[in-house]
Amino acid sequence: MQFLSPPSSPPSPALPTPCLPVDGQSLVRGATDVLLSSDTVYQLLAEAAGRWPERDAVVFVEQGLRWTWAQLLEQVQHAAAGLWRLGVRKGDRVGIWSPNRAEWLITQFATARIGAILVSINPAYRLSELEYALNKVGVSVLVSAAAFKSSNYLGMLQNLGVGSQHGLPRLPHLRLVIRLGEEPTAAMLNWATVIELGAHHIAALPADSALRCAEPINIQFTSGTTGAPKGATLTHHNIVNNARAVADCMNLDERDSLCIPVPLYHCFGMVLSVLACVSRGAKMVFPGEGFDPQATLAAVQAERCTALHGVPTMFIAELNHPDFPSFDLHSLRTGIMAGAPCPIEVMRRVQTDMHMQEVTIAYGMTETSPVSFQSAVDDPLEKRVTTVGRVLPHLEVKIVDFDGRIVPIGETGELCTRGYSVMQGYWGDEERTQDAVREGWMHTGDLATLDAEGYCNIVGRLKDMVIRGGENIYPREIEEFLFRYPKIAAVQVFGVPDERYGEELCAWIITRHGMACTEDEVREFCRDQIAHYKQPRYIRFVDELPVTVTGKVQKFVMRDAMMQELGLSLVENA
Repeated sequence: MQFLSPPSSPPSPALPTPCLPVDGQSLVRGATDVLLSSDTVYQLLAEAAGRWPERDAVVFVEQGLRWTWAQLLEQVQHAAAGLWRLGVRKGDRVGIWSPNRAEWLITQFATARIGAILVSINPAYRLSELEYALNKVGVSVLVSAAAFKSSNYLGMLQNLGVGSQHGLPRLPHLRLVIRLGEEPTAAMLNWATVIELGAHHIAALPADSALRCAEPINIQFTSGTTGAPKGATLTHHNIVNNARAVADCMNLDERDSLCIPVPLYHCFGMVLSVLACVSRGAKMVFPGEGFDPQATLAAVQAERCTALHGVPTMFIAELNHPDFPSFDLHSLRTGIMAGAPCPIEVMRRVQTDMHMQEVTIAYGMTETSPVSFQSAVDDPLEKRVTTVGRVLPHLEVKIVDFDGRIVPIGETGELCTRGYSVMQGYWGDEERTQDAVREGWMHTGDLATLDAEGYCNIVGRLKDMVIRGGENIYPREIEEFLFRYPKIAAVQVFGVPDERYGEELCAWIITRHGMACTEDEVREFCRDQIAHYKQPRYIRFVDELPVTVTGKVQKFVMRDAMMQELGLSLVENA
């Protein structure tokens, strides 16, 4: 194993104890006592297989698969050799369009073995989104599932010209599609054919020593909650080191077993879950192709999982499942809640009702590989419940005002991150890269505060902030308040246009199972508890919230729906 010193960066003010703010300002830097690794993604797996060859590495419950580390490595080597024989080379973009399946995991490490760049395609994409993603980064080989939920993947590919006698004018870079499953499809190779081909040509693979940790290995498309998705380009160095740091925060080791219901295509699944487990030899357990609360709870019980990952909406669905009391979850110890703001009351229930006394919260974004802040298992309970923890090692974070000046501790501003985790850039989009990364600082667009001990609280999104009659309102504050009402299971607050005040607040609420609630009840709960301008003018009860496949709530969808319902239009401003 090789290690690198921290990457050089412009000097910052001298820092006291790591993680503590500097001179009363919202500027922190993580510890540097543990050196950064220069391992590649494949080397991380090879080391795990070398140390724990006969221990269980992964379980895919729905597929009925269970592999040791040695067996997983063998599968990866066969896939890598098969791709190599098919002409895949270092730097080529290989797309993976699939829900959580064993083939996804194998492809992740097989491409890393060759040095090809894995392009993670959102399983929820439809025709135009798929076409955009494949062409944006020049995908030459695509590994695709046959279908997922209501999406006919192969049908969409055929609509884009795969198998046509007229070639692929709409997908000019694509030369090969590898389909999962046993059924044959014209102009596509079956996954089993690639594995069989590779099994006979392992010796043809080049030495993995030719790979460098600073080289790009993954393109993650941003979730597209606003605007067209951007292809964040990440290196081995980015994601390997972030995964190691995340695993350390959870105290993961080879005795642990992590249940992974989050999607592999996203950094949460690929880095915080898979690579974190591989870096420490912990067993990975995938309950199914997509998230299902009952399947997740059943997998935790059957495999005696010690850790569980999820976005807040997943934990809420598990806690509110009618059969929740019937599952034995006493094996759980830790895990991560991340991907969206984590309601304080949900965190408390996860710790008590799910027995996850050492659960952590992580904060980050795709462009920072992804985590910048994470709570530790030994942080004070109140800090683990109410903050996203402290800055990770080798990272530097500042919180700035609208003029770019660092704000005093306790004041709200935009969170900016610098260090090894910052992406190389958005693939093929220099303009948006330069707008996001300035002088090495990734401008996240998230509003946050730092306290005197360096703990961070995410206030909301810069774009989500509502300005009502000149008052700045942070929706998350109101969401946290409403969560305290015992009938509310989930809530989202957002702004809609208003001719008098510029914007007014709207709340979409999901009630707890079997409970009824009225607008008057909610208004009475708010009365005399929060300022009048923070009380939602519009309240709607809904059965579900519009979310991305990773569980991120799409407030713009709710805003558009309310504007249409209320007949509102955007207010013109100077």
